[in-house]
Amino acid sequence: MIEKVAYIDHSLIMRYYEKIFFSISPVTLAVIIMIVSWIINYNRKRARMVRLINKIPGPPALPLIGNAIEINVEHDEVFSRLTGLRQLFGRKQGLNKGWLFGTPYVMISKPECVEPILSSPKHIDKSDDYTYLQPWLGTGLLTSFGQKWHSRRKILTPAFHFKILEDFMDIFNEQSSVLVKKLEKEIDRDSFNVFPYVTLCTLDIVCETAMGQHVNAQGDKDSEYVKAVYEIGSIILNRQTKFWLHSDTIFRLTSDYHRHQECIKILHGFSYKVIREKRDMIRSERMNNNNNFVSKNNNNNNTKIDQNGNHVDKLYIEDDNFGKKKRLAFLDLLITASDAQKGAHLTDEDIREEVDTFMFEGHDTTSAAVSWSLLLLGGNPKIQERVFHEIDTIMCGDRDRAPTMSELHDMKYLECCIKEALRLYPSVPMIGRHLKEDIKIDNYIVPAGKWNYKCEFANLLRRYPQEH
Repeated sequence: MIEKVAYIDHSLIMRYYEKIFFSISPVTLAVIIMIVSWIINYNRKRARMVRLINKIPGPPALPLIGNAIEINVEHDEVFSRLTGLRQLFGRKQGLNKGWLFGTPYVMISKPECVEPILSSPKHIDKSDDYTYLQPWLGTGLLTSFGQKWHSRRKILTPAFHFKILEDFMDIFNEQSSVLVKKLEKEIDRDSFNVFPYVTLCTLDIVCETAMGQHVNAQGDKDSEYVKAVYEIGSIILNRQTKFWLHSDTIFRLTSDYHRHQECIKILHGFSYKVIREKRDMIRSERMNNNNNFVSKNNNNNNTKIDQNGNHVDKLYIEDDNFGKKKRLAFLDLLITASDAQKGAHLTDEDIREEVDTFMFEGHDTTSAAVSWSLLLLGGNPKIQERVFHEIDTIMCGDRDRAPTMSELHDMKYLECCIKEALRLYPSVPMIGRHLKEDIKIDNYIVPAGKWNYKCEFANLLRRYPQEH
């Protein structure tokens, strides 16, 4: 029997690979080397990040999916899960970590741990959670970062002067009176959900103060715009809390995406319509006032001088019919302030971003704060009685008129109650940041990075006592 011995001719293999190697063009070879170098460098940096993150206390993470199973719950349960993890792993240190697939999260809940990040001008880049708001809000003050954030803030700051709030007191009082009448219908019930009532009221107030438009949300909650605001908020929250919807590709396959796009069309269409009308109105009023005002430029370009040489605030428009200043909505102020600053002119899209941002942040956060305050007052009758007595004393027992701004300033005990409600139940329980550079917190180094790294600051720090 003849035995056959199999062997490998290594010289043939070498010649084969040499042929492949020398047939590659220099450009292709350079690209391959760059890609390999990038992968090696990325893995080296990621290995350092993983090593530092894993030193931070936190639950054990499964391969690939991390802690996705722990937070795979309905959105109203997510925050309870996160506070539970804080209690288990980060109570003393003030920070704990979690993994969502390959992305680390660091939850911080002690004032001294949060301070070096929030006080730094470098760490203003928002986490990826904010990107789900961008189809609606664009890159306004809430979602922008870097130079755009700084320039927008400079333009917007004058529009939030405290004097502006005083000019809207009649709107606050009018819509609050409507809310009270709505709540009177619930007096005979043992309990009811106050949040929908408050949300519609704040939507009316913010729409009128932001855009000068009366949407009548409390009178017609089924209006197209009001329904779109409600629905898109629910869709965004659902997407933020369900990790499989984070992918744009997967989200586009869902029915939520199609409704999301319909809501965007309604909301943007309404905003653009109002902006165009406001621009035309302001342009017309400026032309009509040309005979009454003589413009004067100065270094700040923030004043006008009338025919008598008196200074007139540029953030107001004189009403010639009544001889007094006309109250301007946030949109009016934005257009006027934009035109007043050289090189800072805002397009309709820029203004739409800020108006929509104001709408979203204004009505959502305010309605949450008011609802929690009412709930806590309702659950503490003695505190409620003290608040009532303070209001009654300041108003001199007159319950048929609205309070003035000065009287509101005097309601110190009510102010304390509202602040305590915000401490216990903050309207925005979390904010997220990307870190630009490593930061040492306690005995841990929280690394910076270009990957989808997020650092979340839970407002739990306002609730828990110091650990000793």
